[in-house]
Amino acid sequence: MIKSKIKICGISKIETLNFCIKNKVDYFGMIFYDKSPRFINYKIAAELINFAKNKSITPVGVFVNCEIKNLIEILKKINLKFIQLHGNENNEYLKKIKEKVDVKIIKCLGIEKKKDFDLLKSFSFADYLLFDYKAKKNDLPGGNAKSFDWSLLKDLKIEKPWFISGGININNIKEIDEYVIPYGIDISSGVEDFPGEKNLDKINKIMSLTNE
Repeated sequence: MIKSKIKICGISKIETLNFCIKNKVDYFGMIFYDKSPRFINYKIAAELINFAKNKSITPVGVFVNCEIKNLIEILKKINLKFIQLHGNENNEYLKKIKEKVDVKIIKCLGIEKKKDFDLLKSFSFADYLLFDYKAKKNDLPGGNAKSFDWSLLKDLKIEKPWFISGGININNIKEIDEYVIPYGIDISSGVEDFPGEKNLDKINKIMSLTNE
């Protein structure tokens, strides 16, 4: 049985969201990065957030180096209470957001080597951390179907709750428990037929593992 919370990222359709709710997914991510094949506009996001209201799933907006003024305006407009920052945002950036709006922040850190974890203490204003494959020059910031070496997490002392992401699918999700038990597991490409197109059967199979 997988003990971690499950987050499905890159949701853009009510049908997919409803399926996630029925399968007891804990979080769903909406991508507000226009270079991503999973990008959605704010009108659709508002519909998804409204649909999820009072249901047992938490909406998360994913942003990449968004101008703070624009980000705060978006959060207020669509009443979004949870965000994931997947770019080069620093702790001062997080601080400014917290001063303007009541929001929980997941800060992504790209991981390639053990020393990349040295940045852990640099994000005091993050509520959660997310460890992902460290994107190369031509990669997207996330959703690349690529994993980092999960053994790097073994015996690591992490004070904040954290998610693991990057190339997680039905074939390797149980391997995570061999090293660590994260607060959450973030899945995107692992439940898709191609970037941006979620496969409901793959979501069902992933979630069925949480009850085995």
